[in-house]
Parts: sequence; structure tokens; C-alpha cells
Amino acid sequence: MAPPRREVLQGTLDLIVLQTLHAMGPMHGYGVAQRVQQVSEDLLKLNQGTLYPALLRLEQRGWITSKWGASENNRKAKFYSLTRAGRKQLLAETRSWERMTALMARLLGGTEGA
Repeated sequence: MAPPRREVLQGTLDLIVLQTLHAMGPMHGYGVAQRVQQVSEDLLKLNQGTLYPALLRLEQRGWITSKWGASENNRKAKFYSLTRAGRKQLLAETRSWERMTALMARLLGGTEGA
């Protein structure tokens, strides 16, 4: 039986997209969604209604840029790339996520004195 797919936690989608573009280089939206699904071993699936508004928001904030090109199957596609501001934001988001996961580990582990 396949594991159930999970929803992306609120506030993590930007980090997921920025990291994917950082790791893979320029990609079209469908490629980003496929890569996230692959890396998560099918536990996360980004649908169009979630991913494309996020890509637009990240572009409006100046964290990614886009240009039209041809996809692997020679279809017109918008390719997204990380900007310098996006790399800085990725670092900030990563640090924030690390602090939050450390906090949650302490809370769930019942570590005293934390």
C-alpha cells in the first residue's frame, strides 16, 4: 500500500521551491513539482493551484525570475531561476526552519531545561 500524500505545511512552500531551484538550476513549474514529488518519495505532491501562485508570489518579491523557453518535449514553458535576493532569502528561510525544527524536537522530546 502506498503511503498517503501529505499537504505542504503552511510557510514551507517558499523554502521548498527556493531550495529546489537552488539545487537544480532553472526549471519550469511542472519540473519543480516533479522534483519535489521525487525527492519526497511521493509524500508531497504540489498541485497547480498551490505551486503556480507561489511561483508568481516569489517572482513578485524578486526572489526568482522567469523567462520563456522550450520544455523537454518542445512545448513553450516558463523557466524559473533563483535571483541573488532569492539566495539570501533561501539562507534566511533555512535558518528559520532549522530553529523551528530544533524547537519542535525539544518540545516533542521533552528535553528539560530547553
